[in-house]
Amino acid sequence: MTTDTSLFQADFTPEEFATRRARIFDAIGPGAHVVLQGAPPVRGFDVFRQSNEFYYLCGVEVPQAYLVLAGAKRKTTLYLPHRERHSSEGAVLTADDVDLARQLTGVDEVCGLENLAADLAWASAIHTPHAPAEGRMGSRDELQRANAKVAADPWDAAPSREARFVEALRRIAPRAEIHDLTPVLDGLRAVKSPAEVALCRRAGELSARAVTEAMRITRPGLIEYQLGALAEYIYLYGGARGDGYRPIIASGENIWTVHYFRNNSPLKDGDLVLMDTAPDLGNYTSDIGRLWPVSGTYAPWQRELYGYMVEYHKALLKRIRPGVTADQVHDEAAAEMARVVEATHWSKPAYAEAARRTLLFRGHLSHPVGMAVHDVGDYKPRPLVPGVVLTVDPQMWVPEEKVYIRCEDTVAVTETGIDNFTAAAPLELDDVEKLMRDRQAPPLA
Repeated sequence: MTTDTSLFQADFTPEEFATRRARIFDAIGPGAHVVLQGAPPVRGFDVFRQSNEFYYLCGVEVPQAYLVLAGAKRKTTLYLPHRERHSSEGAVLTADDVDLARQLTGVDEVCGLENLAADLAWASAIHTPHAPAEGRMGSRDELQRANAKVAADPWDAAPSREARFVEALRRIAPRAEIHDLTPVLDGLRAVKSPAEVALCRRAGELSARAVTEAMRITRPGLIEYQLGALAEYIYLYGGARGDGYRPIIASGENIWTVHYFRNNSPLKDGDLVLMDTAPDLGNYTSDIGRLWPVSGTYAPWQRELYGYMVEYHKALLKRIRPGVTADQVHDEAAAEMARVVEATHWSKPAYAEAARRTLLFRGHLSHPVGMAVHDVGDYKPRPLVPGVVLTVDPQMWVPEEKVYIRCEDTVAVTETGIDNFTAAAPLELDDVEKLMRDRQAPPLA
């Protein structure tokens, strides 16, 4: 087999994977094993995408792969299927490509799947993830909700794939204590390496371009999904697999449904559009949110509310830095915005009350971002450190009118402040209106 670069990722070096695995060895101790199950084959005609945790430790994009870290000798073994005699889908790494697989991944040994059971039979302690494995367009919170729904269905209830794997490990290694590796992996993934930050940055730049071009083509009569089609084109052209998650493209009353997904309503003059979208680029993603007028000009009430949230957004951005907690950032920004709330002449009492409620909301610094859009690793209990990637997503609700206002960027904490990956998408209201004055007809219209 040739060393065709299409066989293996080029974003991380074998040394980076080895460093990640070394941290796992340090965490589990010398008497334990780590076992990871890769993603299963694709059912249908979708393109295979490896689960995040498996990819994080070796970068292998092959279905039905397994990884074992043996603590006693700090030895890593990759288990792969053997080469098929006839394959209509092209070459992949197999158990027959021992030297190549070792060179690309930095593992110590490569074996066929038939060796796995015997190699684990006498293990005394096995660590394996118990949380659902994130895959294409997935994040743990969504997967856990889906698993709970399946478990509650009397006609479809079944153990999760992870639970079935734990039971299989108990059968082949009856002496072993089974431990959950999820907290260890979550802790490692919470702080990104420079190479991971670079991928998130590229994903953020594509997100910003997608939203900017969507603003540029917006006009009454377009369908929400047509903005999404333009975004997906930008992602694919930019080297991504496509969407990193189901995009939110909500106009008018649809914005009130926070995670609206149908994206099938026509854009109407006088309405706003909320777009939240990002690509899957090298198994990493981003997150962005912008709100703009279909007409190209914000109505007075739209400018009043969205303008306030943009100012809140900037107040948060300028306070994120190493050594402070999320609560400190919220408190400092809320103190500044409290003065703005009281100095503003609000057109309606409901708007003033909604603005005051934003001062109490603790979710303006939102979720981590990385291999999943709702990434693992909770940054909130501790001071921020360089390498933490998170969304800044100030939000306002006016329930009396079913109005929901937000804007969002993905940023990385740096040594001196932040790197805003999605800053290229217009945020200031005047900048949005200027861009839309120069808008063009949609491509292929």
